[in-house]
Amino acid sequence: MNSSSITYSNPILPGFYPDPSITRAGDDYYLVCSSFEYFPGVPIFHSRDLVHWTPIGHVLDRISQLDTRSSNSSDGIYAPTIRYHEGTFYMITTDVRGIGNFYVTATDPSGPWSDPVVIPYGGIDPSLMFDEDSKVYVTAQQGADYDSHVIQYEIDIATGEALTEPVIIWNGDGGPWTEGPHLYKINGLYYIMSASGGTAKEHREIIGRSSQPFGPFERLPHPILTHSEMDSPIQFLGHADLIEDRYGDWWAVFLGVRLIDSSYTVLGRETFLAPVSWNEEGWPLIDNNEGTVKLGMSVPRLPGFTPEPTLYGRDDFEAEVLAFTWTFLRNPAQGSWSLSERRGWLTLRGQAGNLNEAGQVSFVGRRQQHVRAEWSTLLEFINPALGEEAGICARLDENAHYEIIMRQQEGQKVISAVLTVGGRTQVVAEVPTTAERVYLKIKAELTDYSLLYSLDGQGWVKLAAGAAYSLSPQAVDGNGFTGVVIGLYATGNGTISSEPACFDWFDYHIL
Repeated sequence: MNSSSITYSNPILPGFYPDPSITRAGDDYYLVCSSFEYFPGVPIFHSRDLVHWTPIGHVLDRISQLDTRSSNSSDGIYAPTIRYHEGTFYMITTDVRGIGNFYVTATDPSGPWSDPVVIPYGGIDPSLMFDEDSKVYVTAQQGADYDSHVIQYEIDIATGEALTEPVIIWNGDGGPWTEGPHLYKINGLYYIMSASGGTAKEHREIIGRSSQPFGPFERLPHPILTHSEMDSPIQFLGHADLIEDRYGDWWAVFLGVRLIDSSYTVLGRETFLAPVSWNEEGWPLIDNNEGTVKLGMSVPRLPGFTPEPTLYGRDDFEAEVLAFTWTFLRNPAQGSWSLSERRGWLTLRGQAGNLNEAGQVSFVGRRQQHVRAEWSTLLEFINPALGEEAGICARLDENAHYEIIMRQQEGQKVISAVLTVGGRTQVVAEVPTTAERVYLKIKAELTDYSLLYSLDGQGWVKLAAGAAYSLSPQAVDGNGFTGVVIGLYATGNGTISSEPACFDWFDYHIL
């Protein structure tokens, strides 16, 4: 595909799709991202042009691979790396506070993938490198904050057994959180690349090189990617992975954020794409505060053509399986959801756990990918018992979520608007109803979310609104590595619900 100028838009994966890693098999490219407490784990995408990405599944889609039933928010799966070698795909990652570092394999990237092969060393963010002499190296982060560094060891890729003891090969540039390392061999030299600075304003990508896989590595004295000194709409750049296309052009995928009022984002960390240039000294460069990474990009060529996938609009739940854009909050409990119990409807059966708890919740959601959008559904909830509720939710974590619901309260069904901010839950508005069916909507604007209902799908009543900032990772006290997910949910608030919550459709409308 040749042109004097081809344009594309960043981010290439909007919404909560952080920590991207990429590999190539012939003319096909595959990309994976972190999934944290959500299940299935590690969404995987396919493209031929590096710009338009179609979801083809999840790498970790069964409990023998990933058990997040009790994972806290922003725990679970961190920073996967995907690689392709001699007909086999490898995905290596960390199950934080689970089984630790492991990899899985597949001959078809859409699955099935193997059960985990656990490896012995490393903190988080492991990566694999297949060398020309058939040796395979694990490169991983170790330590915390300013003590964070990179270790490396050789493994038997058939068993996961360590063939050498881990050694420290990279201490970064003196900043905190040297993480997300990747080792490459390019033109006879080994390049070690990692993030540094933490995932906020000082986030950056740094690089070193050596004639040997274990170093010592000569460090380039400045970042190859950062916007730390720029007033750019794209910030927090880093955690990159490199890929060479069929033309010999090099590219980088990496995370970044689009801030609202230069201070927060509800979308979380997103995946961006930029070309990589090589200087005369043989260093790869992306954007060291030059402003070459933009929302609107122009490049001489792309490596192929991929039609833009249709990912938004209405899901009528007519298919036998959920689309790959959907995700569960942790592993769903058996019997908690169904597409076959009532054809053309998504049926949820509320579990004992609710949205304020780190446990199994009946929640099926999809990532918010646009700052201005609205999501609506038709809920049938005929005769809920006391304590049972169902509706639609905008969720960041257990301490931050907004929902509009139907529930039973002292012998009367009500439609309620509920805001949870900083761990404090308040019913801010409610109206009584005798309806068995109700239309529910969440509308996101630049600075707030509105909670609305309708009895006929035509006239909408706004019950309440909540500030967008409260659902941003920047408002989290502690780790906030995700973004807002819009979900359909049900709960029995302490017991399994007797009444099913049935959702006829879900509509994602970009404003």
